[in-house]
Amino acid sequence: MPGKSILDTFKNKAKVLKKKIILAEGYDIRHVEAAGMLQKENIMKEVVLIGDEDKVLSLAKEKKISLDNGITIVDPKKSPNKDAYITLLFERRKHKGMTVEKAKEIIENESIYTAAAMVALDEADGMVGGAVYSTAEMIRATLFLIGVKPGLKTLSSFFLMEHPNKELFENGCCIFSDCGVVPNPTAEQLADIATSAVSSYKSFISDNPKVALLSFSTRGSAKDALIDKVIEAKNILDHRNVDFDFDGEMQFDAALLPAIAEKKAPDSKVAGNANIFIFPDLNAGNIGYKIAERLGGCKAIGPILQGALKPVNDLSRGCSSSDIMATAIITALQSQ
Repeated sequence: MPGKSILDTFKNKAKVLKKKIILAEGYDIRHVEAAGMLQKENIMKEVVLIGDEDKVLSLAKEKKISLDNGITIVDPKKSPNKDAYITLLFERRKHKGMTVEKAKEIIENESIYTAAAMVALDEADGMVGGAVYSTAEMIRATLFLIGVKPGLKTLSSFFLMEHPNKELFENGCCIFSDCGVVPNPTAEQLADIATSAVSSYKSFISDNPKVALLSFSTRGSAKDALIDKVIEAKNILDHRNVDFDFDGEMQFDAALLPAIAEKKAPDSKVAGNANIFIFPDLNAGNIGYKIAERLGGCKAIGPILQGALKPVNDLSRGCSSSDIMATAIITALQSQ
């Protein structure tokens, strides 16, 4: 795809998939604008805006956005399925002290919980929120109502990194994870993050994932407790008998460059060919993706949530309507 952004490719794929995606904060003008943009380009089968119906309609009228073309409003207090959402939240959280009355209050007043319940009950293919709510609240709603994929315990995130040199990786694209959610993952969480990142890679890039578990050591070149955690994550993946290539502990240059890999890990299936880079903690991940973006000329798309049973994505509270549109498109691809 020379000269073409990966997001353009994603948009074309989403048009074929025709998914139903929820924009969970419909009382925010950016969500209403994004819904209009998505349907103007005929990208989704349906876009659902969650929020007080009068407020959503007022915003749409103000911006002259038609809500007739595949855009639906779900008012949490008026939805005919409200009781099902309340029951679901109560059943999922009663072991933690949730009552029916509290569940009703949350569903009626916290739009992301209604959205998460709809996704959990297969009333939509995925959801987007976080322009108003915090990341922590988005994750909480996801874990309470949707949960994580079988075999995993960790909700994490990734950045899709698009390098200007299309000869790198697959059309210049690789994955950095986790750069946005888990501050100091355990070895088991690192293994979960790697497994989730493979699914993400397959959804967005290709069927040839190669995972490098990053550290400041390659194959025992240094000794430290920080390295031990990465080694243990590799051992966990070994015992899980996963169906993808992985290796570690590994320095970034050994993971990326064949000449360095030949010296440091000559027998590795991953060294010199990695396309998924798993960082040992959030410090390293956040710093790493920003260096790649600001000094390496990469475009960083994300953070995109991964590991949830159904697609959910979080937004920056400073996001634009275009950002919400792009995130909705990504969410549609995750629901394949």
